[in-house]
Amino acid sequence: MRFSALLILCSLLISACSWMPFVDSEEEKAETTEEEAMQLSEQRLRDKIRANLNARNWSDAVINLNAFEAQFPFGNYADQAQLELIYVYHESTDHEGAMASADRFIRLHPRHPSVDYAYYIKGLSATLQSKGLFSNRSPVDTSKRDPGSARAAFATFSDLITHYPNSPYAADARQRMLSLRNELARHEIHAANYYFKREAYLAAANRGRYVIENFQQTPAVPDALAVMAEAYYLLGLQDLAAEAAQALALNYPRHPSLDEQGEFLYESERTINKGAWISRLTFGYYTSENPPSFDSREIYNNPLAKIHAKSDDVSIAPPEDKSLLNKMTFGVFGSNDDEPEDSASSQE
Repeated sequence: MRFSALLILCSLLISACSWMPFVDSEEEKAETTEEEAMQLSEQRLRDKIRANLNARNWSDAVINLNAFEAQFPFGNYADQAQLELIYVYHESTDHEGAMASADRFIRLHPRHPSVDYAYYIKGLSATLQSKGLFSNRSPVDTSKRDPGSARAAFATFSDLITHYPNSPYAADARQRMLSLRNELARHEIHAANYYFKREAYLAAANRGRYVIENFQQTPAVPDALAVMAEAYYLLGLQDLAAEAAQALALNYPRHPSLDEQGEFLYESERTINKGAWISRLTFGYYTSENPPSFDSREIYNNPLAKIHAKSDDVSIAPPEDKSLLNKMTFGVFGSNDDEPEDSASSQE
C-alpha cells in the first residue's frame, strides 16, 4: 500500500515537470518570431506590418515595426514605420511607449511633413495617461490625480498649435487644451480644500489666487474666490476676505457659499470655536467638524466632464507615405498643399 502511494506521487511529479518544457517552448516561439522578422525582405516585412495594422494585432505589429527599423533604417518606408510605431503603441494603451516614440521622431525629424502627427499623438497619450486606465468604464474625477501628465499634454498641444497652426490636428488640440485647462484649475481647488483640512490657510489662499491669475474663464474661478474669502478671513485679513466675497457675489450670485442676500457664509467660526484644539493636537489629521470645502461644479459645469478620448473629425491613424521627391529631399520639396507651417512661416 505504501509502495502504491509512492508510485502515484512520483507519477504526479513527473507529470508536473512535463509542463516546464512547454513554457520554454512558448518563450522560444516568441524569440523565433522576432528572429524570423529580422530575416524578411523589406517588402515582405511591410506586407506583414500592413496585415498587422488591418487586423489590429498590436503585439505582432510592434515586433515587425521594430525589426523593420533595425533592418532598414534608411529605407523608403523608414519614417513611415516610425509613425506607425507611435500609432501602435497608442492604440495598445502603451502611453509611455507612444510618448517615447513620438519624442524620438520629433528629435530625429524636426522638419518632417508629418511631425505634427507625432506631437498630436504624444499629447493624446499624455491626456489618456492623466485620466487613468479605467476612466472610460467609470466616471473619474481627474482633478484629484497627479497633474503631471495633464500639464505635459497641455504643453505638447500648445507646441502643436504654435508651430503648426494649419495642421489638421490643431483644432482638436485646442479643444483638448480647454478641457485640460479646466482640469488643472480644478486641481488647484482640490489642493486648497486639502490645505483647509490641514489648517494651512495661507497655502489655501495662494491656490485660490493662482487660479484667478492663471485660469481665468474656467469653471473653477467661483470656487477660487470662495477659497480666498474663507482663507483670508481665517488669517484675519478682513479687507481681502471682503473683496473676494464681494467679487464672488457680484459675478456668481448662485454660488452655494452665499445666502439669499448675497452675503458670504463663513464656515470659519464654527471650525475654530468647536474642536480646534483637537485639530491642532493632531496636526490637522483629525477635526471634530468638517473643514471648509468648496466645489460648485454641479452649478457651473459637469463635475465629471471628461476629455473626449477621440474626435469624430480627426483620424489618429498615421499619415500616408509622402511622395518620392518629398522623401529624397527630406521633406523640403514635394509635400502637399496642406503641409503644416513651422513657427517662422506662421508668424509672417
